[in-house]
Amino acid sequence: MSRSKQGRPATSKALENFQKGFAMAEAHPLFSPLVMRARVVRSRDCPYPREGWAKVTPDGAIYLHPERVVEPEEWFYSLAHCLLHLGFGHFQARFQQREWDLACECVVWQFLATLKLGKPPEALRNLPELGSPELPARTEESLFRHFCQDGIPADLPSYSLTGTSFTDMLEQPAIRQRFHGLYKPETWEESFGRGLVQAVSSAVDIAGGVVVPPGARAKQSTPAQRARSWFVGSFPLLGALAATFDLIEDSLVCGRMQISIAAVSDYAKEIYINPSAGLSESECRFVIAHELLHVALRHTTRCRGRDPVLWNVACDFVINEWLVEMRIGSIPRVGLLLDPELKGLSAEAIYDRIVTDLRHFRRLGTFRGVGLGDMLDGPGGNWWSTPAGTDLDSFYRSCLAQGLIYHHEQGRGLLPAGLVEEIRALSQPPIPWDVELARWFDDYFAPLESRRTYARQSRRQSSTPDIPRPRYVPDPQAGEGRTFGVVLDTSGSMDRRLLGECLGAIASYCESREVQQARVVFCDAYAYDAGYMRPEEIAGRVKVRGRGGTILQPGIDLLERAEDFPKDGPILIVTDGYCDHFHTRRGHAILLPEGRSLPVAPKGSVFRMR
Repeated sequence: MSRSKQGRPATSKALENFQKGFAMAEAHPLFSPLVMRARVVRSRDCPYPREGWAKVTPDGAIYLHPERVVEPEEWFYSLAHCLLHLGFGHFQARFQQREWDLACECVVWQFLATLKLGKPPEALRNLPELGSPELPARTEESLFRHFCQDGIPADLPSYSLTGTSFTDMLEQPAIRQRFHGLYKPETWEESFGRGLVQAVSSAVDIAGGVVVPPGARAKQSTPAQRARSWFVGSFPLLGALAATFDLIEDSLVCGRMQISIAAVSDYAKEIYINPSAGLSESECRFVIAHELLHVALRHTTRCRGRDPVLWNVACDFVINEWLVEMRIGSIPRVGLLLDPELKGLSAEAIYDRIVTDLRHFRRLGTFRGVGLGDMLDGPGGNWWSTPAGTDLDSFYRSCLAQGLIYHHEQGRGLLPAGLVEEIRALSQPPIPWDVELARWFDDYFAPLESRRTYARQSRRQSSTPDIPRPRYVPDPQAGEGRTFGVVLDTSGSMDRRLLGECLGAIASYCESREVQQARVVFCDAYAYDAGYMRPEEIAGRVKVRGRGGTILQPGIDLLERAEDFPKDGPILIVTDGYCDHFHTRRGHAILLPEGRSLPVAPKGSVFRMR
């Protein structure tokens, strides 16, 4: 193994110098946006130039020599040279490709020489300047025409950073990245434009006496960082959460995690924003607020067995509608999930609606991509466990509740009523399904009124035994027609234990509300009319038949057409969701296991059993 002058292995010295040169390019405000998007490869397996320094491809891959020992300033020059080819848009097919590539090389050489950035290789240090007799033109197009008409000057070097070829631009098809919806990724020219803005801002700060390290300036001046600072200082509703989360802006990390635009991890307390998306500061405000609301409203824990991608899409419809109404930032150019017909609906109601049209809604994408949820800790993501001793759920709830108080106290403006209602609802524990079922019974079966009657007298008082006194008894006529229908799914997919718990709750509520009997219909592949039954007898008569398919509509039609069933009698449907479409014109409620969905958008109350 060869050794450097310091006595260390050459490979170690080469790596050390490369890392220093790369840090210089990453810290420079002009090149930092391009470095974040580029893919620097330094390996023996890559097509690196054997006799030179670097090559660059149209998709942003820069292949470096893995063993060349040069000064860090030369690596900085080589990286800046390749990045400028991308930023200037030099990858173009021309009828005389050699002349075009050499014209691009001359422009990059002169640009770096003018700014005095880095240290060029020795063979590229004494090149003629643009505008000289050898190179009379100053732009790529004019140089290209000059070379085509008058030929290439003999004193120009016949090689570039590759060491042998006249250009270091490696012509190969660019890799097409897949983005969802109407997403239009930022071009290399736009990234270079952002770098120019950062470089000018840094120069103004230095001229004004503000001494800031270039690396720190580059990190703090990204649109996402400025957007997060705006939330911390100017938007108290989400300010506490914005200060808690770290921003991860790394194109390699986002590519590995399949993040097209953005995603969030509530357990890791990280918001991922792909710099390749090229979001402006205003668009970053919208995206960061979107991800923070996912966390604050506890959408990951509220999934409860639903399809994680469809649940994510339903939550996106709700959040995006609120953000547009609140005018936070500007709508990104990504084909936003926004539908006026779903305005005012909860995420649960939207989910129940979209599961009936999977062919359409499966094609919709979140900020992460098509078929992927931007909540990384949901059932479809990483699902990390909560750290011991830390209740993140309570922490995020309290942050949002305190933010709401500060928002109103400081008069920061009106918030959507649906958002305020949901924030306040998060502060209260969820109502159990059996309590909701009891409220449903109360709506249809009010307590029976008692009346006085002398048919059966009450006890006589010993002081006045001759005076009869009436007794209060329930009105027998008020109990007539006090019944409801039960459509029971008895197919093999029904869980017996859950079914027994459900029927036990129905029996106890019927007894407490003095409902003497219920009209019961068992349904699997066919409907079986069991007639009127006492509620406590229903559980003993149920048999899970296990036949294929569940058709509930015949059972519902049987109750609606029965002459001995009240015209206004409500219907309680008990199913596991694996059934055909059904509909009813009567008041009804549905008992459904948690995590299951219905094939239709429900119009009545839905109680989800755990």
